[in-house]
Amino acid sequence: MSRLFIYLFSFLLFVSCSRKMDIPGEDPVQGMTIDIGFLASDEMEGREIGTAGESKAATYISDRFKEIGLKPAGTEGYYQPFSRKIKGNPHATEAAADDPVIYGKNVIALLDNKAANTIVIGAHFDHLGYGKEGSLYTGAPAIHNGADDNASGVAMMLYLAETLKKSKLKNNNYLFIAFSGEEKGLWGSNYFVNHPTLPIANMNYMINMDMVGRLNQDRQLAVSGTGTSVAFADVLQSANTAALKLKLSESGVGPSDHTSFYLQSLPVLAFFTGQHEDYHKPSDDIQLLNFSGMREVSAYVYRVIQGLDGKGKLTYIKTKDESTDAPRFTVSLGVIPDYLYDGKGMRIDGVREGKPAHKADLQKGDIVLKMNDMEISDMMSYMKALAAFKQGESATLVIKRGDQEMVKQVKFE
Repeated sequence: MSRLFIYLFSFLLFVSCSRKMDIPGEDPVQGMTIDIGFLASDEMEGREIGTAGESKAATYISDRFKEIGLKPAGTEGYYQPFSRKIKGNPHATEAAADDPVIYGKNVIALLDNKAANTIVIGAHFDHLGYGKEGSLYTGAPAIHNGADDNASGVAMMLYLAETLKKSKLKNNNYLFIAFSGEEKGLWGSNYFVNHPTLPIANMNYMINMDMVGRLNQDRQLAVSGTGTSVAFADVLQSANTAALKLKLSESGVGPSDHTSFYLQSLPVLAFFTGQHEDYHKPSDDIQLLNFSGMREVSAYVYRVIQGLDGKGKLTYIKTKDESTDAPRFTVSLGVIPDYLYDGKGMRIDGVREGKPAHKADLQKGDIVLKMNDMEISDMMSYMKALAAFKQGESATLVIKRGDQEMVKQVKFE
């Protein structure tokens, strides 16, 4: 993707979406479009950790930090290099001496207000490269640009850095971290909390943004970690002046980098605009992002930070790990659930070609209400129902499509 295209595209979006913001700084659409246009371009080759594309993306982010006027806060300037040895034998208890090593780097910058406490604002910048590992795409290897996952979160972090630099919020310092290795299993954030470049004892709370570029027509925004501090509940509601439809989860444990900080006894908030059919596929590209929605989400996150500004050091609360309640299952319907859906049943957000749901003619938007004699009221009951089946077994599904209920037969493979 050429720089000229990025600038023309960002200009058109800026003209079409521009309106006055209620936070300091310029409208975020133009800047975030340029940042995502670069990070999600084919030139980055999917930003997989340990590749030239990851290194180019890290250089771009460090240059942006410098341009904003933030101090380097890594171990080597803005960078915090780390490595991870990969077990050649997956059954071995530990890696062998001749097993390969993957090298990555976090990119870290500080807005130093000379305050006692520091807020961490983070987003992972790595993705899947050519999709050889972790991809849901069934075709030949292809560049996975990861515009939503997670160039969107990085761009929003950079915009918040610019905004906070210009703001009057001086009661905390702000540590901005672009993590690598998230797609491999939170490698970068785990390395950081075990080798912090600033004392964790002085950290106030952590904000994580992962896949924040697809605010849907229902304006649904998932916020996790809401139970990790008593200060969060009221502020999350009072900051919602744009009437976003919030889906709140108390647990501080989830499949992204905030988990690493929660496990170090820090309050956390994680923002997410939802799953979609392009998740972990080459089709996750910039033209599918909702930039006006990103403007609203970035303004909301800023208002949350603003609302927490005068509350001093937040007290950490340990929450129930909701993932431990999830049942284990060996079969899959082959769908992408709509994790933001809060009605009865499990709404399908995408159907994977060739999988049981596709063969049973299930469609995006269908709501699964029953599986054999098991009622499906939410995601947990859906997973419990799946756990009752084995490969080769069949099930009768009751689904709702629009206003009509239908019965579908599915065979698990």
